[in-house]
Parts: sequence; C-alpha cells; structure tokens
Amino acid sequence: MRLLCLPYSGGSAMFYARWRRLLPSWIDVRPVEWPGRGARMDEPLTTDPRVLAAQLAGELAAQLDGPYALFGHSLGAVIAFELAHGLLDRGAAAPAILFASGAEAPAVRDGSKWREPLSDEALMQELRNLQGTPDEALSNAELMRSALPVLRADFLMCGAYVYRPRRPLPCPVHVFGGADDETGREALEAWQQETSASFALDILPGHHFFIHTQQAELIDRICAALARQSGRSIGLHRSEDHERVLRPATH
Repeated sequence: MRLLCLPYSGGSAMFYARWRRLLPSWIDVRPVEWPGRGARMDEPLTTDPRVLAAQLAGELAAQLDGPYALFGHSLGAVIAFELAHGLLDRGAAAPAILFASGAEAPAVRDGSKWREPLSDEALMQELRNLQGTPDEALSNAELMRSALPVLRADFLMCGAYVYRPRRPLPCPVHVFGGADDETGREALEAWQQETSASFALDILPGHHFFIHTQQAELIDRICAALARQSGRSIGLHRSEDHERVLRPATH
C-alpha cells in the first residue's frame, strides 16, 4: 500500500520521510513534493491550486500500479482532494482512503483573507498564530528569507481555491482535526459530502499542528484505517530503536 503524503503550507513533503520508519513495512510512504521546495527547489512556485493538482496527477497517474492512499494536512488536504479527482479523471483507480487532516471541507472553505500577498511581517505573525514554527526558526533571518516566499505562494493558493461540486469520491474519507484548532467540527464534518463511501472523523488534542504534537497517535490511526480497508493485520512499527504494536483506532 502506497501512502502518498502532501505537505502543508510553507512546508516540504520531506517532513513525511520520518514516517517511513514509524509505519509497518507494508505501507510505502511516498512524500509528494511540490514545485519550488525540497528536491524541486529549482522549479517555479505556483499560486494556482488547480494547476498544481493537475500537474501532480499527470506525474503520478502512470506510477500507480497498485493500491494507494492519499494524506494531506491543511492546504495539502485540499490538494489531495483535487488530486484524487484528477487521478480518477485520468483513469487511475480511486485511492483506498483519502486522509484529510487539519482542513475544513472544500465546500465550506473561505480563503478570502489570503487573496492578496502578505508582507513578511504579516506572514511571520501568521506562523506565530499557527503555533507550528519554533521560535528559533522564526528568529533565523536566513531561514525565513528562503521560507517566506514559499509560504506566501501557498497562502495565495489558499486564496485562489474555488470549490467545484462534482460526483462524490468512491473512496472512504477519513478526517483528522485538532481539538483546539480554529477549524470547527462542523467544517470538518462537511467532508462527508465528498464521499459515496464511508466517512470517519477523529479529533486529536492540540492546535493546527497536531500533526507534530500528536504524530504517534495520528500514525496509529492512519495505519489502523489502512489495515481495516485492506484486510491486513495492523503489524509493527519500523523504528530506529524498537518496534511496537499499533493500537486499534477509536472514533
């Protein structure tokens, strides 16, 4: 089972590389990098979510020769949703599960505050508000010079997103939210209209970046969901230090 993982705003998909040693061997974690960051740093950034999703679908469709799932956090969840539709449009099989983390449903998103480019100062304040960037990173001027253009482009992508009603996805949708995130439960539950299959919602402790603070619990639940969907036993974590049995997911 391939798990294609899409980054959040301002981030790189290589964040997910560490998941390779935390998930069992039957789950093949594949970080999906976007242009303008990480290994694709030399490619131009985009501010159009439809263009990005179409580009990723074109790159990935021919590679999907077996079961796969999609995971995205925040903006990455929206791009994962659009990518799922783009892959289906290209004749690919549906994902086993679409995991949408830390994002309101596409139909109820309001990106109006992101439609104009933010100043460096405003971007820095947004990073502080989201509570996902260490203070030492925020005070590193060289790091911020490289990070802020990516974040600015991604926020503009949030502002440019326009929801298009389509036939619901034929795969389960599993949503994760943070108990203290600004995204409310109703906006998370609205993802249910995007699937004709099953729907699950898990609320984890934490703010928007529970993907960091609740990483172990999040990974447990992803793995348990994939195991149920594929009829596998949950298996063991791969770790540099030890292996541990995953706990069953609870909803």
